[in-house]
Amino acid sequence: MAEKSSIFDMIGPVMIGPSSSHTAGVVRIARAAIRILGAPPVEATITFYNSFARTYEGHGSDRAILAGLMDYKTDDTRIKESFEFAKEQGLKYTFKSVGNASTMHPNTIKLNLIAADGRTAEVIGQSRGGGVISIVEVDGFPSNFSANLHTLIIDADDVKGSIAFISDIIAHDDCNIATMNVSRKGRNDVARQFIEMDSGLRPITLEYLRQLSWVKQVIYIPNIDL
Repeated sequence: MAEKSSIFDMIGPVMIGPSSSHTAGVVRIARAAIRILGAPPVEATITFYNSFARTYEGHGSDRAILAGLMDYKTDDTRIKESFEFAKEQGLKYTFKSVGNASTMHPNTIKLNLIAADGRTAEVIGQSRGGGVISIVEVDGFPSNFSANLHTLIIDADDVKGSIAFISDIIAHDDCNIATMNVSRKGRNDVARQFIEMDSGLRPITLEYLRQLSWVKQVIYIPNIDL
């Protein structure tokens, strides 16, 4: 399937900061991650890889990632003072750097997040330039979605026909699937579906999916730029 394009590919994002890769892309990775977590994080371990590991302080990626974790948009003037705002909000954070991860994209970030109620999420994202991002892994499951579209993440028992069934439910909402990625950690283990859609789902549809006995978790992420 051809790689998707967005308005960011053509004109770039409206943003605060010196670099779209090091600021806008970083903010967007964090904003996607907190929606996967499903709550504001109270603690974050932030690992920068490769090029990011060498430049994140000088290029403001440290401020940008904290801003995104507080759900600031890319053009929010508070990004420049995100350290101060993070302290006010009680957000605990740790920065780490790994400079020689040869299998990873040059601009890669891993976020290990903890919410106040104890829920956790591990999200790996890549900033690809011009504000374009890819979320490539969630909790150990390969993903590869852009957060430019509406995204549905479903954990379900690995039962026959589950993918076709969920696709049919989405189609009944007059919603077109743009991409789908399905992975599992073992045969007959829980499978995770990452589905990008051109439009959003109705709340009643999401509730129906959550009530299915073989569905373990449903995460819905509207376009993070809306």
